Amino acid sequence: MKAIFLSNPGKPSSYIFKDIPIPEAVPGFAVIQIKAFGLNHAEVHMRRGEWSEIHEISGIECVGLIHSCPGNEFAVGTKVAAIMGGMGRTIPGSYAEYTRVKVGNVVSIESDLSWEELAAIPESYATAWSALFRNLELKEGQELLIRGGTSSLGRAAINLAVNAGVKVTATTRNLDRATALKDLGVQDVVLEAPELSKRLPYKSFDAVLDLVGNSVIMDSLEIVHRGGRVCIAGWLGGLAPVKEFNPLLQMPTGVHLSFFGSPHFGLPGIEVSDVPMQKIAEDVAKGRYNAKPSQVFRFDDIAKAHEALEQGQGTGKLVVKVSD
Repeated sequence: MKAIFLSNPGKPSSYIFKDIPIPEAVPGFAVIQIKAFGLNHAEVHMRRGEWSEIHEISGIECVGLIHSCPGNEFAVGTKVAAIMGGMGRTIPGSYAEYTRVKVGNVVSIESDLSWEELAAIPESYATAWSALFRNLELKEGQELLIRGGTSSLGRAAINLAVNAGVKVTATTRNLDRATALKDLGVQDVVLEAPELSKRLPYKSFDAVLDLVGNSVIMDSLEIVHRGGRVCIAGWLGGLAPVKEFNPLLQMPTGVHLSFFGSPHFGLPGIEVSDVPMQKIAEDVAKGRYNAKPSQVFRFDDIAKAHEALEQGQGTGKLVVKVSD
């Protein structure tokens, strides 16, 4: 099989192609024939050597067909999605024609969506759903601010929240994209800024989904009312830590702060099967979510795909199609 390798894992790298054997079937794992995979900013950080765990075959998600599964958790030929479970970090990832994934990180999906349409769903929608409905515990009628709304994760979160009857405000660094966000059902769009709380109605939101990350998280805590919830689930503003964070002095009273990290999918209590992936795919097929990939690249064009990702091209998920 053909696989895409980092030329120098752990340091700034470019991609090279190699022919290697198809992974052998082992108990507790499923071998997947990959049809397509979505691109993620985590993979950019891996290529730059900015991640603590980096496998030479990158990629943290994919969709495809079960090639083999010794434990019979999935029948051969089953259409599936796979997320995390060490993919691209501690085990070979999805930048290949086949990969081997822990069965707990695989879910079956019955759908007539094309492979590239399916590939736009797994990581973004699983993370968004978990952050919104597990960490933030959102309910119909509540008011939510999403910081980083034009990212693929932000758009997934908007789709899910609006469909659940949540009133959504979103931020963007480019107000030229406000119309695209409002087309998703956002009630208001504001310009992203480090001290956004000073420009918003004081303590007006029930929840904040912070996809910008550590660089603005202290500001996000000032945006929700007492009893409100803030969840960090992205790092669009970079990976630098919060400097001199002192909860006793800096956190508002009665505000809940949590983190959702998709690398934890598959661990006890954070099962991929908890996410209603089948229903999400059905809602995409019915047109309830605008979840089509913004661009689709060929497998051989991985470098062009990453260039588009880094430049922020498109208004949705970038997808690489491996085979028909």
